[in-house]
Amino acid sequence: MSEHTTTQRIALITGANKGIGRGAAEQLAAQGTTVLIGARDPRRGEEAATSLRAAGGDAHAITLDVTDPATVQAAAQQIDQRFGRLDILINNAGITGSGQVDPNEAYDQLPSTVELDIVRKVFETNVFGVITTTNAMLPLLRRSPAARIVNVASHAASTTLLSDPDGPFAGLLPSAAYTPSKAALTALTVQYANELRKDGMLVNAVAPGYVDTDSNNHTGFLTVAQGAAVLVRFATLGADGPTAGFFSEDGPLPW
Repeated sequence: MSEHTTTQRIALITGANKGIGRGAAEQLAAQGTTVLIGARDPRRGEEAATSLRAAGGDAHAITLDVTDPATVQAAAQQIDQRFGRLDILINNAGITGSGQVDPNEAYDQLPSTVELDIVRKVFETNVFGVITTTNAMLPLLRRSPAARIVNVASHAASTTLLSDPDGPFAGLLPSAAYTPSKAALTALTVQYANELRKDGMLVNAVAPGYVDTDSNNHTGFLTVAQGAAVLVRFATLGADGPTAGFFSEDGPLPW
C-alpha cells in the first residue's frame, strides 16, 4: 500500500543526480512534490536525495539505468510498492555521445565518418531508454488523476532551425547521432501524446536551452535552475495544458 496521501504529487526524474534533472528535482521538491531521484549510480542518487531532504524536500533515490530494462522494471516495482502511483515522469537522462570528458577530443559525429556504434549508443539512451522507462511507468501513471510526461529535448531537435543556413544554429557541426536522436525523441513524444490523450495524460517535449552542465563542458550560458524551470512548468500543467507539443521557455518550437 502507498504510504503517501492522495494529494501529494509523486515525480520520477531520470538522470536526476546532477545537472538539469537535479535542478528540476530541487524545484519540484520545493513545491511539495515527492521527488524520486533516478540515477544509475546508487551512491550519487542517495547523495542527491539526502541533499534535497536536508533542504526540507521529500526525496528518495531510485536506482535506474534507462539502458538496462531490468533496473527500470525493478524501479517500477519499488515505486509501486512504496507509493502506489506516479504523477510525473521526466525523461531527462541523455547523452551527447561526444567530448563529455575531454573537450579537445576529436568530434566524432559527422555523418560521413561517424562510427555506427556511437549512433547506436546515443539512441540507446536518448530514444530507446525513453521507451523502456515510459512503458514501465505507464501502469503507475495511469493511477494518477493528472499524469504528466516531459521528454527533455533540445533546440537541436528542430529540423527547421538546423536546416536554415542563416539561422542561429548554422555554426553547429553536423551530427549523425545526438541531433537525430533528439529529433526522434520529439517525434516519439507526439506518438505517445496521441495514444495517451484519451486518458487525460499530457505528454510534451521540452528544450531547456543551452544550460551550463557537464554534458557541454560547462559552456552553456543558462543556469541549471533556469533550464529546469521550463521542465517543471510542463510537469505541472493544468488540465487545459497542451499535449503533443515541442516547447522552450520562449514558447512553441518549430519541428
